[in-house]
Amino acid sequence: MATRCAFENSNEIGVFSALTNSYCLAGIGGSENFYSVLEAELSEHIPVLHATIGGNRFVGRVTVGNVRGMLVPTTTTDLELQHLRNSLPDSVVVQRVEERLSALGNIVVTNDHVALIHPDVDRETEDVISDVLGVEVFRQTVGGQALVGSYSKFTNQGGMVHPRTTVQDMEELSSLLQVPLVAGTVNRGSDVIGGGMIVNDWCAFTGLDTTGTEISVMESIFKLQNQHQQNMQTDIVTNMRSSLIDQLS
Repeated sequence: MATRCAFENSNEIGVFSALTNSYCLAGIGGSENFYSVLEAELSEHIPVLHATIGGNRFVGRVTVGNVRGMLVPTTTTDLELQHLRNSLPDSVVVQRVEERLSALGNIVVTNDHVALIHPDVDRETEDVISDVLGVEVFRQTVGGQALVGSYSKFTNQGGMVHPRTTVQDMEELSSLLQVPLVAGTVNRGSDVIGGGMIVNDWCAFTGLDTTGTEISVMESIFKLQNQHQQNMQTDIVTNMRSSLIDQLS
């Protein structure tokens, strides 16, 4: 299921939070509403924790992670690192990365099997991503954009990319990632998909401005609908088809 929410007054919730199959991070904000929404949906399954990175709240743009691990930039203080290690499950490895492109969430996008990274990322960083997150790493652009983390989002079920990505590029990315992809937007036409939403294999959160159509595309590609909803949709489509055929015949 996809849930609409906002961090204080911002729809760019992917900037202030990060979500994987084993944990959820939320930036420390003036209002607890955002944290409460995340906790209500997720706390039965995974830990939801407040955090800052280098004293800043934009935890979603400077960290990257999956079910096995989490990478943070060198600006992370020892205290913040200790807090993350104490709060996250023991199976999640937290590692600092020496990388000049320090907004890791903008330059890396990953699920539990494959990661795409900015073409200019250091070789050492590429090795760390591969080791800590346990993924295959590919240097790629999405829709001509080098910031793969900002302009795409994918899970183990499916993925969403920049709306101007060509069909040829989508086929290439889909074969690399081994998941179905769709070009789309969030927050009423925003192409910054990574900044506008967070998603894992069973749950998604997006900004309050996101339209019903955008949510239905999300739920469909990330396979977030329950079986009953899928059956209802299939029935509706079947009925529409048969009524069209009746009219045309």
